[in-house]
Amino acid sequence: MNNNERKALIEGLLFAVGEEGISKNKLIQIIDCTSRTLNELLASLYKDYESPGRGIKMMESNGTLHLTTKPEHAAYYDQLLNTKGSTRLSQASLEVLAIIAYRQPITRIEIDELRGVKSDRAVQTLVNRGLIEERGRKEAVGRPVLFGTSTAFLTYFGLSSIEELPPIEDFREDENVEDEADLFFENFSDEES
Repeated sequence: MNNNERKALIEGLLFAVGEEGISKNKLIQIIDCTSRTLNELLASLYKDYESPGRGIKMMESNGTLHLTTKPEHAAYYDQLLNTKGSTRLSQASLEVLAIIAYRQPITRIEIDELRGVKSDRAVQTLVNRGLIEERGRKEAVGRPVLFGTSTAFLTYFGLSSIEELPPIEDFREDENVEDEADLFFENFSDEES
């Protein structure tokens, strides 16, 4: 593997790990290179990302590398994130919303384990839309954030409390669980578009 391929692999890995980031030691293991080679590759990537034609940059925080947006574009990101109803919720966001509604308070890692895939973008979308909110921190290593549904969630679905949600057992016994979930969120998705 040449250095350009290694740089592309590092970029892909940074994208795949999302906000969790990845340590240099883990990168050395994955791409099978020396510390010196990795530092040379990272220096080249940092230089690539400094170009005004790039919308992202690489940063290191507490020994972990991350991809992030450039601060000079912050006003545009704020405009996107603060535009309510500009896009429909994705299937992933709807799944995460249902998990949080029935399992709250719950951490993002616990959501990931239930779904079998990363949920950080879906969680961020739901926070930005005001449908979920932070409910404190779990007494565990790293003190992860606990999420729960918000008052806006209850208001939107016309619920006075979370206890008014249909019992989850009703969904488990039904052969058409996916159809039921789709019906539950169909109204929400249509009004968001």
